Amino acid sequence: MPAQVSPLEIFQSSLAKDVSTGIAAIQGLMQVLKQSQAKTLQELVSLLKEETGKFKKIDCSVIAVTSASELFLRFITLAHTQLESQDFNTCLKLMLDRGNKFLEKLDGAKDKISANFEPFIHEGEKVLVHGHSKVVLAALVKVARSGRDFHVYLTKSGEKMKKQLDAENIPVTLIHDMAIGYIINKVDCVLLGAEGVCESGGIVNQLGTLPVAIIAKQYNKPVYTLVESFKFVRFYPLGQDDLPSEYKYPGGEPGPDLECPRVDYTPPLHITLLFTDLGILTPSAVSDELIKIGRAHV
Repeated sequence: MPAQVSPLEIFQSSLAKDVSTGIAAIQGLMQVLKQSQAKTLQELVSLLKEETGKFKKIDCSVIAVTSASELFLRFITLAHTQLESQDFNTCLKLMLDRGNKFLEKLDGAKDKISANFEPFIHEGEKVLVHGHSKVVLAALVKVARSGRDFHVYLTKSGEKMKKQLDAENIPVTLIHDMAIGYIINKVDCVLLGAEGVCESGGIVNQLGTLPVAIIAKQYNKPVYTLVESFKFVRFYPLGQDDLPSEYKYPGGEPGPDLECPRVDYTPPLHITLLFTDLGILTPSAVSDELIKIGRAHV
């Protein structure tokens, strides 16, 4: 009989296939449900948290693992509460069934976000993109396939997106990350992804996002964040120092001679709108959505 694939192996395999970190985490946690011998909810939650801790040790977006895992834990807890009259094995089977439907729903998030965003890019516009968000890429491809011509200025730190934009015949100009102030007057809007959306409505994203957003606001350019709702996280930072080290540094600690975090925090005052699978939101609406989101997915 072949050995069972571990949740960590599922997670790593999904990342290798370029699956979103949050979805990869949920796929790994689904494997915990499939293999679980737990007899109580407390045992199951303990197993899920243990595996989540293993995921965070991999070189990946830790805040995306955190948000997706927290959402999945709420989902499990609420499902169990609604099934109190059933024995725990029956609950596990129903959790698995709901979990599969949950994943199917998440797989469609990019399409919903792209549809929400498409009317905001007009013929002949120029957009500035920082980072290499899969959601931003999908949205730009949708606009291009609708027949509209536009031009993308792409910061060099997101260079790996260029080949995919080239393949769709979308005109792209690479710019140095330090050239944002020089180029900002040429663009109509700024597009960002996010590794996590905080309760404040601010975002945690690839390093350099904060200065891009500050410069855009100074020049009255709208800053749009395209992000899946499973990246919403119950976390309320006031500034960079509030970001946990595990979010900022591979391995959880800075190097001895170089302060180079992976991400920074951009406060909500620098974000114009968030395009999500839940709809188009202002930053102030995120807190309300977080209250609803656990129940909405059950």
